[in-house]
Amino acid sequence: MKKVLLWGLAFLITAGSAVYQRMTGPTYAINGRAQLGGSVISFALETTHETIGDYEIKIDAPDSEMGGYIQFKRFKTDDPWTNIQMEREEDSLTASLPQQPSSGKLAYKVFLSYRGEEVSLTDEQEVVIRFKDVVPDTVLLFHIIIMFSAMLFSTRTGIEALRKEGNTRKLTLWTAGLMFVGGMILGPLVQKFAFGEWWTGFPFGFDLTDNKTLIAMIVWAIAVIAGRKRKQAKGWVLAASIVTLVIFLIPHSLLGSELDYSQIENQVPQTIALLIPKF
Repeated sequence: MKKVLLWGLAFLITAGSAVYQRMTGPTYAINGRAQLGGSVISFALETTHETIGDYEIKIDAPDSEMGGYIQFKRFKTDDPWTNIQMEREEDSLTASLPQQPSSGKLAYKVFLSYRGEEVSLTDEQEVVIRFKDVVPDTVLLFHIIIMFSAMLFSTRTGIEALRKEGNTRKLTLWTAGLMFVGGMILGPLVQKFAFGEWWTGFPFGFDLTDNKTLIAMIVWAIAVIAGRKRKQAKGWVLAASIVTLVIFLIPHSLLGSELDYSQIENQVPQTIALLIPKF
């Protein structure tokens, strides 16, 4: 019964941290409400989209006198803002952002109007959407399940390290194994499908998702080594569990793959441009 309770506690902590990470990350849709002409307009603006086509923005606006437009430009460029008028489709207003290459980003804003009154759905804030290639559902599902399991085992192992009679050796091995499979094998595979790169963390880049996975793998490898020959090494195990929990609270996909549009304009492939010395 005690083990069930400990696993339940570990699950609640892991699930809570996973939800927090997801909701605070740059891939989480921006949901909100805006008031216009006495009506409350609910909206959801996506921050990630697959490269299979344009991204259609659709806002519920049942009043036929309501109109709107979007502004967009390529992210981190000197492009001027482009305006696109939204079109009415029954009770909604729609407009589309043009499809971008993998890891390409667009900054955009949505404005609605009614009888001379105009409102920006996100005030002065611009929304950034990143395009990615399609990741096979099976690969993505296994990556998510195994990474969640690794986080769950990490938390459970940390709890076990706090128990005077706790035995952490098997749990430590399970945690390290799941972290390796989910983060160091399936993680790069997902990255390759989505953005064409196996690894964009240290020493090749600054992708925080890759870097925090690497840190988690290192601390659990240390915990495994410290606990060899059936040693408990509870201090190392607890430290690894805490480090893992802290770094996985960092929003997912922060500082992720990002297309440099200037390299496209100069007709220099990004992977090659990174190797050219700058004087």
